[in-house]
Amino acid sequence: MSLSGLFLIVFLLIHLLGNLQLLKADGGQAFNIYGYFMTHNPLIKMVSYGLYLFILIHAIQGTLLWLKNRSAKGSSYAVNSNAGTNMFSRYMMHFGIIIFIFIIIHMIQFWLKMKMGVLDQVSYDGVDHTVANLYAPCQLAFSNIGYVLFYVLSMLILAFHLNHGFQSAFQTLGWNHPKYNGLIKIVGLLYSILIPLGFAIIPIFMFLNK
Repeated sequence: MSLSGLFLIVFLLIHLLGNLQLLKADGGQAFNIYGYFMTHNPLIKMVSYGLYLFILIHAIQGTLLWLKNRSAKGSSYAVNSNAGTNMFSRYMMHFGIIIFIFIIIHMIQFWLKMKMGVLDQVSYDGVDHTVANLYAPCQLAFSNIGYVLFYVLSMLILAFHLNHGFQSAFQTLGWNHPKYNGLIKIVGLLYSILIPLGFAIIPIFMFLNK
């Protein structure tokens, strides 16, 4: 659970760096070229299959852990509001379900269209091949205020999930130490704020500049 969570945490940073190409005022050229590179690089394609696997592993293990804690006696990780838990830990399962639903919708909206080959092909000066216009479905989705609000709300939920998950992963793996716990907590808090904020800025920016 912790290892899959840390893998997904690292992925979020890489994914955000790529998605920030959407903020460039170039009609989607940088993002489309980036998308072509990510979908045609053999190493990245292999890593992407690992990503899908880790998402499933994380979701399945999280569900099994929640069910185990729910059936256990006394205070449990995600069900009871007893002393020793906080809002983040009590609702990790609920946050996880919302994030999983977001991932499914997100992949249908963008990834599935690319895999089905329904996207238009565009060409750019200095590029010796055509690329899929991944910018178009992003532009369409982020012109819808309902989807933008759903996206931003999902990023808020992700922030809560990350805030608890980041610190819990280090504790579960035994990588915590009184000397470094303060630093881990600060880094986890900053990460859980900045990464979701970075993602949330993108649909807001594209909606306001449609």
